[in-house]
Amino acid sequence: MNNTNNIKKSVILNIINNDKGGQIVLTSLFAIVSYCILSHLLLPTDSFFYISTYTITLLGKYISFALLALALDLVWGYIGILSLGHGAFFALGGYAWAMYLMREIKDRGVYGNSQLPDFMVFMNLQELPWFWYGSDNPLFALLMVVLIPAILAFIFGWLAFRSRVTGVYLSIMTQAFTYALMLAFFRNDMGFGGNNGLTDFKDILGFNLQSDNTRLALLFLSFLALFGGYLISRYIINSKLGKICMAIRDSENRVRFLGYKVEQYKLFIFVISAILAGIAGALYVPQVGIINPGVFSPLFSIEIVIWVAIGGRGTLWGAIVGAFVVSFASTYFTSALPEVWLYAFGGLFVVSTIYLPKGIAGIFAHFSKVKE
Repeated sequence: MNNTNNIKKSVILNIINNDKGGQIVLTSLFAIVSYCILSHLLLPTDSFFYISTYTITLLGKYISFALLALALDLVWGYIGILSLGHGAFFALGGYAWAMYLMREIKDRGVYGNSQLPDFMVFMNLQELPWFWYGSDNPLFALLMVVLIPAILAFIFGWLAFRSRVTGVYLSIMTQAFTYALMLAFFRNDMGFGGNNGLTDFKDILGFNLQSDNTRLALLFLSFLALFGGYLISRYIINSKLGKICMAIRDSENRVRFLGYKVEQYKLFIFVISAILAGIAGALYVPQVGIINPGVFSPLFSIEIVIWVAIGGRGTLWGAIVGAFVVSFASTYFTSALPEVWLYAFGGLFVVSTIYLPKGIAGIFAHFSKVKE
């Protein structure tokens, strides 16, 4: 047992020690999360250094976005699959967990029905749809958070990669995939709340969602999920599998000529990425308090690509930074300069693409070399 623990520790340390950028980003984020939690618990509300519940929730939302950006960077940055539909996996994971949260409401809804969520009562449904069975069990719901994105990613990837669809054609297919799901979920008869989606959550695992302690716990769990996702992604990239994936990214035909089953490598990474995106969606829902078909929007998936591009494609930690920078800017400027923000957002992407092709991570790498 001790040998096994030592091996695990050595693997983790090896991953972290060879990743200076990841060390800085994750350590800084841990310090921020720790400070937010401690200041909220220990400082009076009128203190200048006190962190409000709103800020706690906002930071948790940003961390879930960072995990989503990490998932996209894994496929785009390291195996060359530009997915314009990763928002679909994020949304599916969110809906799977939101179904459990809706069942947790029980008879505390507007209509007081202990079996059916409010929107089903409003639509005059008499019984729970079959695909909602088991959603009142948190373990089953967690399993669906992982399985549903994984299964859809496997089916889509198997068909696409087997047909050797690549480049812009694959990107268009992923965008069409998420757009089709968006249209389906907008329909009231789909059984997922239609345009309004799922909301008005009360509890999570028996804990009040409006409680400050619950918000703090969700924030810390979000960080742990991001940290775990980063370690898994970095482990894959540092392994032989990762080297083959990067070779596929750089010259797919040459790798295929050498006898490697390119489709299998693409499919594996694509499914892992979808699972990470689904987990990010499940973390997003209880902190934001709603999930609706708008998350399936192709525009949201394109925004994820912008996060990764600005942060630095093919670095993992750069995707995390990009998600935070753009999300924070979006939150601030949509309230301060709502009419200008979209133009600034587009301009930021154009400028970073032309002048900073390696994003924020590229700037960090440049200054690191200068210091050396």
